[in-house]
Amino acid sequence: MARSAFENLRAWAIATQAMGFVLILTLETLLGDAARPWQGWTLGAMITAALWIALVRLYRRNRQRKALARRLEAHEDD
Repeated sequence: MARSAFENLRAWAIATQAMGFVLILTLETLLGDAARPWQGWTLGAMITAALWIALVRLYRRNRQRKALARRLEAHEDD
């Protein structure tokens, strides 16, 4: 189950970046030079999403490592 959680996060990361790039290109097409501030906000949102997903992955990975360490420790005590 944990493997699919990592895969879901990877899919979310790819999807958010793809949507951001499509939005940036669409804004350029529709607004021309007036799109610059909106593109900046979009890029900021993309970076924020990427950092958030990276933190969630790190948290989950560390939680799994701690759980594995506890199980190994409990097994050694037996």
